[in-house]
Amino acid sequence: MKIVIIGAGFTGIQLAKRLINEKNDVILIDNDEDTVRHASNRLDCTVVQADGNNLNNLEEAGIAKADALVTVTDNDEINMITCSLVDAVYPHLLKIARVRNYAYYVNTAQAAKHHAETFAGNHRPLYGIDFMIHPDVEAADAIVRAVEHGALSDVVSFGNDEFELTTLQVTRGSKIDGIAIKNIRTLSSISFIVVYLETKKGSSLPSGDTIIHAGDFVGVLTKKENISNLAELFGSKMDTLKKIALVGAGRIGDIVAEHLIEKGKSSFFKRLFGSQQNTLAQNFVIVDDNEENCKAASEKYPSAKIFRADITDENFVRDEGLDKFNLVICATQNHEMNMVVSAYLESLGVEKTVALVAHSAFADIARKIGVDVAVPLRDAIVDSILSHLRGKAVTGVHTVSNGHFEIVECDLPSTSKVVGKALKDIANPGEYLLLLIRKPGSPNYELPSGNTTLSAGDHLVLIEKTGNRKTLNLFSGVNL
Repeated sequence: MKIVIIGAGFTGIQLAKRLINEKNDVILIDNDEDTVRHASNRLDCTVVQADGNNLNNLEEAGIAKADALVTVTDNDEINMITCSLVDAVYPHLLKIARVRNYAYYVNTAQAAKHHAETFAGNHRPLYGIDFMIHPDVEAADAIVRAVEHGALSDVVSFGNDEFELTTLQVTRGSKIDGIAIKNIRTLSSISFIVVYLETKKGSSLPSGDTIIHAGDFVGVLTKKENISNLAELFGSKMDTLKKIALVGAGRIGDIVAEHLIEKGKSSFFKRLFGSQQNTLAQNFVIVDDNEENCKAASEKYPSAKIFRADITDENFVRDEGLDKFNLVICATQNHEMNMVVSAYLESLGVEKTVALVAHSAFADIARKIGVDVAVPLRDAIVDSILSHLRGKAVTGVHTVSNGHFEIVECDLPSTSKVVGKALKDIANPGEYLLLLIRKPGSPNYELPSGNTTLSAGDHLVLIEKTGNRKTLNLFSGVNL
């Protein structure tokens, strides 16, 4: 594919790196001289210094022959206007815009939903934007998924299905410490798949002979209902989270609070937080040092306790007993502080912590200093954008294991070379692993076996090394 990216900031560069690794033709445009020089030194692609919202500049850069346009500048209006401008001349070009203004995102989504029948035909999308990406929404969703599972690890969900992928650490003395993967099934009746392994030596897609040791992190795929029991097998425990503190009442914190309090009414959350009505809301504390944020939170969540305070103030933490809480979520805009505060609170006695961090490199550091779950904001954005750039066959992309692997959801077309073949005949250990399959007409996924035969129309979930273009080409039937 030929892809034009407007904005050479961190997200633009990370997106360009991923696309270049997959052998795509990337053109990166930014109007800042220093930014362009920095990007040119780091990337093996065309980098142009120009105003990306100028159609003449875009045409000189080759927009007419491009397959997609991605706008990720720091200015929402420029991102949206650029897409609208290009759409007027090149309507068939795929256009993706990142926006940070939540009102733009919500209003656009509501308008599209309200006029769904109108936009179901040949009508152009609002603002000419095919997909609008909001960083805060992506990050907040990741935080909520982690909390749903007792903040054991980050979690990858697949639609509304019953299977989820989670990362568990093997503790010393657990039943699987020192056991080969092929022998784990003798220890439990729970059905699950070991997807990837993280050790001190690095990350890998393990084989049946791989030995798991204490301290290793293991990516496991299983049904949601099994996660608690599976965690105990690995030496962890999914404790009841009766007292939760949310640090940061900004946009991401607000979305998290709204989701948690609303989801507290569900049967899953009642099992997690306790059976008493409104248990979550009554034991939900929000801390922020901004007066306006606290006032807004107080009006929106009257049953929660709101504190305007500095979370780094040891006296405040001790006086309010935050060190006795089951879970603290740090979701402020200061990502470095989120990491440090989370690790500090765990040292004081907080059972679980979740920290919003900038990207996967910081997520790795956060975990090493004791943070249970680190949600990398910028990686969530790149994943979301990539899921829309992989062609119609690909419906979702999620990076795991600090970016070493990708979980790809795709539909199997009739042109794929694997149609009609059994999984055991196309297996490629160490390169990819087919995790789930959903047959046409079936509402649910199933765990495949070596004898599973692939058919056109199957919806697949597989894991591959990041940038492994050959695997996706094999299953998609086209050169991406």
